[in-house]
Amino acid sequence: MPQKRIVSLLAAGTEMVCALGLEKQLVGISHECDYPESIKTLPVCSEASFGNELSSAEIDAKVRQTVYDALSVYKIDKALIGDLQPDVVITQNQCEVCAVAEKDVELALRDIASKDTKLFSLAPNTLQDILQEIADLAKVLDAEDAGEKLLEDLQERIDIIKHKLKFFPDKPKVAVIEWLSPLMIAGNWVPELVEIAGGTPILAENGKHSPFIEWQQIYDANPDIIVIANCGFDIGRSLQEIDLLLNQPGWRDVEAVKNNSVYIADGNAYFNRSGPRIVDTIEILAEIITPKYFSFGYEGTAWIKFEI
Repeated sequence: MPQKRIVSLLAAGTEMVCALGLEKQLVGISHECDYPESIKTLPVCSEASFGNELSSAEIDAKVRQTVYDALSVYKIDKALIGDLQPDVVITQNQCEVCAVAEKDVELALRDIASKDTKLFSLAPNTLQDILQEIADLAKVLDAEDAGEKLLEDLQERIDIIKHKLKFFPDKPKVAVIEWLSPLMIAGNWVPELVEIAGGTPILAENGKHSPFIEWQQIYDANPDIIVIANCGFDIGRSLQEIDLLLNQPGWRDVEAVKNNSVYIADGNAYFNRSGPRIVDTIEILAEIITPKYFSFGYEGTAWIKFEI
């Protein structure tokens, strides 16, 4: 059976392909694909309409205006994709802001791709959705055995945490912040990840999109732990805007702050990315929420404790 040529316009999709052992079949990636390191030499088939040097508030305003004007947040290099002649193009239909949208790819493929080119679109809302999409992609790429093995490994890691915390008595309230201006709490799969890791998620529901909130809601909920995992930001980028929280009224009265339980995580690589490393995210949260039980070695690279 001939190998399929794959263009992935989604970082999570690229990670799925590589985790399935099919990296050599990747012929093109998106501008956001950055893992594993070895894929960075592949042709880049997309670019952002504006840079990441803007502040959180400026990015939010720019995105809102772009979407309002019915424009795309990302640009696709149609000519390059045409030259690459992919058999499968991976995109997403979960968020217009997070990555190249399905509708944009459909329009591009209409002009440039073969009629046999298959569009595989990811649209997860829960942890189970993510795992199912790994299985679905494995089937599309004729790698069902590899998909089954990968899912067994991921499930085993999840089960280890669940088993160890089966009788864990304390369930600290955890606020995972996904954006600082305006404030957003991480929804979709994140509340379930918090629960698996031994916490009680607040202000967001599992399987539902991340809600915009007011600072007063965090203050009133009084979380025991705050994790800042900004969408598309690594730790250093989030630190640049940490004052947006530090300057909130009553910041020092929140339980998480009083107990020195504020953490900054790499949201871009882990929390916001619906690929195999979503299980790494559970392990990261377990290190943060239940440190007496778990130490996987992520501290210092995937997350840090913010010293108040």
